[in-house]
Amino acid sequence: MSAASPETQLPQPDRLEHPNAPTGTNRWQSAWRNVVTGNAIISVFAVLLAVIAGSIMIAFTDEGVQAAAGYFFARPMDTIVALGEAIGGAYGALFRGAIYNVNAADFATGIRPLTETLKFATPLILAGLGVGLAFRAGMFNIGGQGQMLMAAAAAGWLATSVNAPWPLHMLLAILAGMVAGGLWAGIAGFLKARTGAHEVIVTIMLNNVGVYLIAWMLATQGILQAPGSSNPKTAAMPESAILPQILGPQYKLHAGFILALLAVGFVWWLLQRSSLGFRFKAVGENPAAAKTAGINVGRMYLWAMIIAGALVGLAGVSQMLGTVTTGFGQDIDAGIGFDAITVALLGRSSPLGILAAGILFGAFKAGGFAMSASEQIPVEIVLVVQSLIVLFIAAPPLVRAIFRLPQKDRPARRKQRSSKKEVAA
Repeated sequence: MSAASPETQLPQPDRLEHPNAPTGTNRWQSAWRNVVTGNAIISVFAVLLAVIAGSIMIAFTDEGVQAAAGYFFARPMDTIVALGEAIGGAYGALFRGAIYNVNAADFATGIRPLTETLKFATPLILAGLGVGLAFRAGMFNIGGQGQMLMAAAAAGWLATSVNAPWPLHMLLAILAGMVAGGLWAGIAGFLKARTGAHEVIVTIMLNNVGVYLIAWMLATQGILQAPGSSNPKTAAMPESAILPQILGPQYKLHAGFILALLAVGFVWWLLQRSSLGFRFKAVGENPAAAKTAGINVGRMYLWAMIIAGALVGLAGVSQMLGTVTTGFGQDIDAGIGFDAITVALLGRSSPLGILAAGILFGAFKAGGFAMSASEQIPVEIVLVVQSLIVLFIAAPPLVRAIFRLPQKDRPARRKQRSSKKEVAA
């Protein structure tokens, strides 16, 4: 037989290519399209828009800007310089109060603002994980306040009523807080699973029950009220139950931040690597389809709320054993239960996203005090910025329209049109 001609030879393996395989340029275009049409970019631009809005408010409330604006047409550069000084000074103070104090004498003192940011971020991350996990399961956990209060009450009672060495005493108090928070949230999960009661209404009502229940416990001798005191406050937490400071006594950052990092890893593993997390996400996406596939939807609601409540309970424990070690009162939650909703929304219910969002809001809280003290800027402006972040996150089409970002379905529609043209041809 004669040798096969080049036209009849089989193609070499390195020459085989899938007809629809994207080229290098198309890969970059596809990656860029995924970035600009994803949800993460909305969070970034929402923060940017909120900061711009905050800058406008700072400019309007600054006395120097107001004075220079009076003769703007005569000397416009004075107004521009005043704007730069007001806005730059405000956000410079925010940086010095939240990240690093460039005016400090040494590095150890300069880094203290970052430790304050992480301290404020710790309960926000933990509570945000609890809210975000419930979101993934298709539920709105609005009961962070009540869950934190019940966790703080359980951990505080065990810390002041039981004698044990460290770290056993501390671990028992942490476990008691997690169990109390999980059981309190589990009430909402049980009622939703059994009766179909809406978890938003139930958790809000449980918040009110928790507030008045802990008020009664703090005012009653033998439960939480400090012995021999008539004030609605617990006794000081014993040393054996306090979360240790991880960077030494000169900083207030405690081991609760390590618990927050461990919780982030646990939630990531739960959602990405465990069958229980897969069932949570399946129920959150489509309960009817999950039920058809054999998943017990009611049981998933119950377990999702129990785990979410335990995570929020950890936030209450970190507040009590790490921050307010001299005893706590009715305001132990400090609004964190509701701030956690904002953190979960900004983090898109992703564990790593919630970690970043919690640190950002911790920076706002730590830097807001420095900004107010050094630049005489109302600290309420920081709260307005946080609220605007939620507003912009809740309106993705508005953010996409402002920055001219493509909609998610546009590439799919173009691809569908080109496919139709190919079929017609």
